[in-house]
Amino acid sequence: MAIIWRTSALAKRHEAIGGELEDWNGMGTAWFYDHTPERAKADYEAVRTKAGLMDVSGLKKVHLTGPHAAAVIDRVTTRNVDKIMPGRSVYACMLSDEGKFIDDCVIYRLSVNHWMVVHGTGTGMEQLTAVAAAKNVAVIFDDDLHNMSLQGPVAVDLLAEHVPGIRDLAYFGIMQTKLFGCPVMISRTGYTGERGYEIFCQGRHAVHLWDNILEHGKPMGVRPVQFSTLDLLRTESYLLFFPGDNSETYPFEDGSPCGDTLWELGLEFTVSPGKTGFIGAENHYALEGRERFKIYGVLLEGTTPADEGADLLQDGKKVGTVTYGMYSELNGHNVGIARMPVATAKPGTKLTVRNGDGTEIEATAEEMPFYDKDKKVRAAKG
Repeated sequence: MAIIWRTSALAKRHEAIGGELEDWNGMGTAWFYDHTPERAKADYEAVRTKAGLMDVSGLKKVHLTGPHAAAVIDRVTTRNVDKIMPGRSVYACMLSDEGKFIDDCVIYRLSVNHWMVVHGTGTGMEQLTAVAAAKNVAVIFDDDLHNMSLQGPVAVDLLAEHVPGIRDLAYFGIMQTKLFGCPVMISRTGYTGERGYEIFCQGRHAVHLWDNILEHGKPMGVRPVQFSTLDLLRTESYLLFFPGDNSETYPFEDGSPCGDTLWELGLEFTVSPGKTGFIGAENHYALEGRERFKIYGVLLEGTTPADEGADLLQDGKKVGTVTYGMYSELNGHNVGIARMPVATAKPGTKLTVRNGDGTEIEATAEEMPFYDKDKKVRAAKG
């Protein structure tokens, strides 16, 4: 049993609506408000058609301040941080010395020498701390800073009633402002493939903000959604979840050590063009073209989704694994994220998904994302 050592200020709110607080990243997180398919469907459709509010305070927020802060982040992450101006953020990865993925993050530049790195369950904090040693930088893990995610088409309409200029906030932009009388930082980010916002606040203001967002958003169809909804949203939007899609969860059958390359995960785009000097850089570049597998999409027939960890078959032989599957009545597709051989990861390759109960479902390999392929929804303006 995991030791939960972090507590969300919103825990009581989750429990009041049936939330089961399970460990994620050391924090009790509302994975489910209830386990019914009806709840899952309603929460998913709320985000896709109206808006949903999630408590994502389990993410780790790390401040780096001082003249060497940029150098530390530049060494640890795959992005060229000199290109990030105050008021902007960017998605990045962190690698081991061997050039294998260990964490992903969003880098926020709050001012000239003040940065924040927000990451999940990997070892990003440890790597930042190690690189910061003996440098003129303070590294602070801020567990009081809570963040809630308001995602969906009407999110901007709700915020526009209370936050001047929110419609002008660009994708991955940041603004320091107030909401319902509380100081907040709002970023145009999320993990759903929708137009959405993350609202950062002090722990003492979290309940007030949560209650007011839901109260004012109710006429628009805004509702609290359980954390597990993210799996449905991310699957059709090609957003990976560490370690759920990684070899730490699905070890290599030949006994190779866990650890996936960015080339295998399809995350090579997070490396700024021509960047060198970040941890694992030489091995990262050397591993191009040596992929042992590819993360790729599968499109299933019918309406029965793939199980988490379902076998992926080609010509009757197991060749891979579906890490997560979902059926969307709203979007009319039955899709999944899968680990499969490089040669198999081509559009139209015929496959079969075998669920845990033995049910076999015909499928084809297809490019991701399945939803918002050109990212016009999440990056919409106005």
